Amino acid sequence: MKYIKIFSFLLALFLLSCQTKSKDGQTDTYTSGVIQITVDESFKPIIQEEIDVFEAQYPQAGIVPIYTNEVNAINKLLKDSVRLAIVTRPLSVNEEKFLKSKTFAPRSYKIASDAIALIVNNSNVDTLITVNDIRRILTGEVKNWKEVFPNSKLGKFKVVFDNPNSSTIRFAIDSICYGKPLSKELNAQTTNLEVINYVSQTPNAIGIIGVNWLGNRKDTSNLSFKNDVKVMAVTNQSIATNENCYKPYQAYLFYGYYPLSRSVFIILNDPRGALPSGLTSFISSDRGQRIILKSGLVPATQPVRIVNVKDE
Repeated sequence: MKYIKIFSFLLALFLLSCQTKSKDGQTDTYTSGVIQITVDESFKPIIQEEIDVFEAQYPQAGIVPIYTNEVNAINKLLKDSVRLAIVTRPLSVNEEKFLKSKTFAPRSYKIASDAIALIVNNSNVDTLITVNDIRRILTGEVKNWKEVFPNSKLGKFKVVFDNPNSSTIRFAIDSICYGKPLSKELNAQTTNLEVINYVSQTPNAIGIIGVNWLGNRKDTSNLSFKNDVKVMAVTNQSIATNENCYKPYQAYLFYGYYPLSRSVFIILNDPRGALPSGLTSFISSDRGQRIILKSGLVPATQPVRIVNVKDE
């Protein structure tokens, strides 16, 4: 299976490079051709599944995803290197003006609600936290576990993100720290998977990643996470308790109980209504939204089955 995917990827790149271009430089249609898209790396597991199912449904279509940080994903769209980007924010006013100055008409479509998850080592017994304490940790106001959890013996916080230019970093600055700069002692890895691996091996670590990387694929009910790490429960209240803290389960995202949530958008710049539009329609369709539902995120249009998942 691994070699088949590698072959398919190389074949798509080959076709992309040798297509005969039309007058406007594009050859794809609504359901055929080969295109590149950019995707926030936080959503790689979900979007790769969307692409696999889309290509199976439309065998003449080839989607070549560039999984990257959010800054690069949007920059490639602005440079007209791609016509579709999947990120966690719509275009800014200035970005829209820039594209419209080039006679483009970009559109944004919300496809899901996502969450930022906090993960700790399996040996860590402290798994309840307030948003205010997260803010204090991220800004460097507190540096040791004992300052937040008086009984902890873990010493200094080791906070890890996926990438300096990621949407996770932007969310932390904008939505958690309200514009305050992050501590210089925070550590950036490269990918969400590397964050999970680091936390699983580091007792005093806290990882901050997109929740869909934590889904237990064997659990079709979406009521559990990976066993490699523990997922923290979070509250907006001043004191964290079992009763007021919530983990980033689908139901709590749907109701708005989990405080660290964000939206996922497709930004489309496809004036011809070709393959980027076809992929957007698929992801927004019942079948595409069911893939998002299965991933543990909240789809924008698909009904969500609400289950009480309050545990410890």
